[in-house]
This record gives sequence, structure tokens and C-alpha cells, in this order.
Amino acid sequence: MINKIDLITMKLLHYFITVKNYSPVMVQGAKNEIWLENLEEDIKIIRIVSGYIHNDEQMQFDIFKTKRLAKKIKRKTLSLKIKVLNIFLDLGDNVNFKELERIDDKVCLYVNAHEEEDVLHNKIIKENFKDLKDNFEYDEEGFELFLKITNEINQKNRADAIRNEEVFEPKRIVVTYVIIGILVAIYAYGLLFNQSDKLINAFAVYGPYIRGYHEYYRLITGTLLHGGLMHLLMNCYALYVIGNQIETFYGKWKMLIIYIFSAITGSLLSITLSNYASVGASGAIFGLMGSLLYFGYHYRVYLGSTWKTNVLPVIILNLVLGFIVPGIDYFGHIGGLIGGVLISMALGFKREEETRDKINGVILSVIFIVFLIYLGIFVK
Repeated sequence: MINKIDLITMKLLHYFITVKNYSPVMVQGAKNEIWLENLEEDIKIIRIVSGYIHNDEQMQFDIFKTKRLAKKIKRKTLSLKIKVLNIFLDLGDNVNFKELERIDDKVCLYVNAHEEEDVLHNKIIKENFKDLKDNFEYDEEGFELFLKITNEINQKNRADAIRNEEVFEPKRIVVTYVIIGILVAIYAYGLLFNQSDKLINAFAVYGPYIRGYHEYYRLITGTLLHGGLMHLLMNCYALYVIGNQIETFYGKWKMLIIYIFSAITGSLLSITLSNYASVGASGAIFGLMGSLLYFGYHYRVYLGSTWKTNVLPVIILNLVLGFIVPGIDYFGHIGGLIGGVLISMALGFKREEETRDKINGVILSVIFIVFLIYLGIFVK
């Protein structure tokens, strides 16, 4: 016989996991409670508490513990704010829940649910999860209902696992190697036929020629040239490391679009804020870094602290070096980095179903590149 608390818990889990795409999270120190997380929702954490809380003192300790754990999740996920919905299924009569409801709490929301009706008619639930009632009714009963809910939750978890495996599994890399081959071939041609200076004069990113003689092709061709062997090797190595990741996560064509778009935005910001000629793939590579940054932020739940300890420091270090080391086009780096983030938002990931971010990414990418074209070509 399934007891009342277990049944309500299973129905809540079924709704939040299969309908609202929340994922279970392991939280140290949490007993007789389940934590669910969806960073795309306004209420990012759902906490279902089945343990018995018998008085106000125990309740205050529970609130303190919950807020402390919520702060850890906030820091881990770099979220601006964390809202936790606490659903209590076994509160004692000695708990003054009405007093708790009157508190203007910026972190926690509280629901006292002894019965299913308490969940369905709760004001907080109805305001934030309007479709919960429609997903709380089943034809099955008892153990048959328990099996149905369990199977559907397991199917959803397996589907999510397969989806993530498809995103992270190694892919056959093509575009990255083709771009590296082009960069090496152009440099080798200039070196072998003594054409390096002529190539730079004819194709480098140089604002006065782009604006004055309408040589817009320089916005791209300049990113294919390099000023020396060390310059080429450093960029090719960075492209090899980062390009492999981007092509795996986004796919070949999206990787190519990110690279080209970032190269152009890097060149545009360079000619907007600098009067010097520049060459090199650094702006496009910084765009790939921005793309990796966006991916890491979106998948931060799965990557944990890896992206904060590996990706962010590399980007910050390279930006700082751009300001310290003479001769580096740091404006091109910044333009490429911003362009990479925005175009990645517009393109989205493989099997990504969220369209809101894509629409925002398209709008922001268009605004950004039009703004740079206006400032770099028509104003300066």
C-alpha cells in the first residue's frame, strides 16, 4: 500500500521532471527531501520535503539550512538569483506556518501540503505552475499508478542522458582542420615565394583602405594572414584545442559560422578603435572562446566547476595579455569574443529546443554587427 506522502511526492516528481524539465540534484546534508533544478525557470529550485517537522525551532533550522545550500548552488551556477520553492508534506501542528507565509522572503517560497488539494489550490503553485492541475490527474490508482509514474520519470531521465551523450561525445573534426590547413598554406605560400609583405599590404585588416577604397574583403582576408611563424603556430594550436570542442558541441556548419562571424566582428571593432593594420586569426579564435564560454554557462549544471576553473581563466589571461603585450590587437580580441557569444546564442546547440534565447541571439547579433559597421565604416 502506497502512503499518501509517497503518492504526492511521486506526482510532484513526475510533473516537475517530465513536464517542466527539472533535473534531480544531489545535495549534501539533505535527508528526507528531494531537490530539483531548472536554471531556465523563474523558480530554479524545487525542494520536496517529506520529513516530519514538528515545531518552529526545527522549522527555523530547516530554513537556515536551505538558504545556505541555495547560496552554494547560486555560486556554483553563477546565477544572479536563486528562488527555492519548498513543498512541505508533513508539517506538525506546532509549526506556525501562517507566520512563515507572511515573511517577505527573497530566497524561499513555502507551501504546506498535507493533501493533494493543498498543492492544487495553493496560490504560489497556481501563479507559477498553472498547468500542474492538468498533470495531476491519472486514470491509474495505487501500485499501478506508482509504476506508471516511475517508468515515465525513468524514460525522461534516459532521454536526457542520451541527449547529453550526443552533445558531448567525440565527433569527426573537419572544419577546424580545414581552417588550420588554409592558414598554414597561405603562410607557406608567402614564405616560399617571398610574397609575405605583399600579401599583408594587399589583404591586412586596415581601416583607411576598408573605408576609403571599399576593400571590405580585408575584414576576412586579414584574419587568414600571420606576421610570423610563432604567431601562426600559437593561433593554430589555440584553434586546434578550442575548435575541436566547438565543432563537437555545435556541429561543423555552426562552428564555421561562429568562426567567420567572430572574425568579422573582431576586424570591425579593430578598425573602429584602432588606426593600425592587423593580421591574424586571434579575433576569430576569441570568438570560439566566447562560444565555449556560452556553452559552458548553458551546461554549467553538467560541467560543474570545470568551465569556471578552465575556460574562464584562459579567456581572462588572454585578454589581459592583449593589453600588456605590445603589438597585439586587443580590440580585435574583444570584438571577436563578444561576437562569438552572441552568434552562439543565435545558433543554439544540437537538439536545443529553447527558442527564446535563439531569437534574442539573432536580434543582438544583428544589432552588434550593424552598430560596428556604422561606427567602423561610415562614421570614423
